[in-house]
Amino acid sequence: MTPAPRFIGSEIYRGSSYGARHPLSIPRVPTVTDLCRALGWLPDAQYLTSPRARPQALTAWHTPAYITALRRAEAEGRVTPETRARHHLGTLSNPVFPEMFRRPATAAGGSLLATDLIAAGGTVYNPGGGTHHGMADRAGGFCYLNDPVLALKALLAQGLTRVAYVDIDAHHCDGVAAAFHGETRVLMISTHEARRWPFTGALDDRAGGHAINLPLPRETNDTVFAMALHEVILPALQAQRPEAIVLQCGADAVEEDPLSRLSLSNNAHWAAVAALRPLSPRLLVLGGGGYNPWSVGRLWSGVWATLNGYEIPDRLPERARAVLAALTWTRRPVFPPDALIDTLRDAPREGTIPDDLRTAIHTLRARQAAWV
Repeated sequence: MTPAPRFIGSEIYRGSSYGARHPLSIPRVPTVTDLCRALGWLPDAQYLTSPRARPQALTAWHTPAYITALRRAEAEGRVTPETRARHHLGTLSNPVFPEMFRRPATAAGGSLLATDLIAAGGTVYNPGGGTHHGMADRAGGFCYLNDPVLALKALLAQGLTRVAYVDIDAHHCDGVAAAFHGETRVLMISTHEARRWPFTGALDDRAGGHAINLPLPRETNDTVFAMALHEVILPALQAQRPEAIVLQCGADAVEEDPLSRLSLSNNAHWAAVAALRPLSPRLLVLGGGGYNPWSVGRLWSGVWATLNGYEIPDRLPERARAVLAALTWTRRPVFPPDALIDTLRDAPREGTIPDDLRTAIHTLRARQAAWV
């Protein structure tokens, strides 16, 4: 019998922040945890507190020198110019803050625990994970560690030979691509906004092997994403027959997010979760980007509902609504539209499919056919 999905969380996300002016000053995992509990979707039996990954476990991908520098920066509350230049710590994107090692190490520990939990099959959700920009020797893009890479390496260490990594964040997963360049056991599929930082993941970039990159144009809508899902992502997975899938479900591709110009509704992400779940006996779902507190909390809570088969209500009960109503941020609108507080599901955002994207998808399909 397949076990019920497990949710991995931690109180460290509630008490730490990258700084008042940083995009990650907002609460994300605590909002999801509180919202799912308020909706009766998160019983104690399905919740696990994330362990903190030990430094030695982190060196499965990261260099010992980098882990030492990261721990020292947290302990001392500062970095030297040499450390900033070499490891990209103490920058605007990756600032020094009190939990700058413990928080990402907790996210990594959650993803590593998840790989143990799904070793014999099952589904685990770690919304604090998904930090896909971290490089072996440096931080990048708000990511101090790369928990997707660590999780994928752990799955390979279990003896799996067909592992899929699917990333639907608005930003390309450059750290994952670097880690598995030329690795035939890992199929990496990424949809991301074209000409958006980190400016990697071009259509013809195969990362040295069977990687699939599909840059999406600005204002990509649910109709465009549905085509990408059904014409690119699902056929590739069906051909690979993955023994495990890791899905990075970044919430920054929705219309309300300030750090992208895509226009998806949260229905697109939930459709991807529902479509991928039956394609492998092992599924690990991670968080990722997302910088509007209301859209992140609603989207990631809906991911958990989708994994469990819960019905999403048309209007939130008062206890759940209060979780969203209590959120604030420094950007505008300070007070969001009622739809971001009263409901979980966005209205669908459908539209046309650009001709050049159709051409790109046909190119990818032809390339996939040549692999088989």
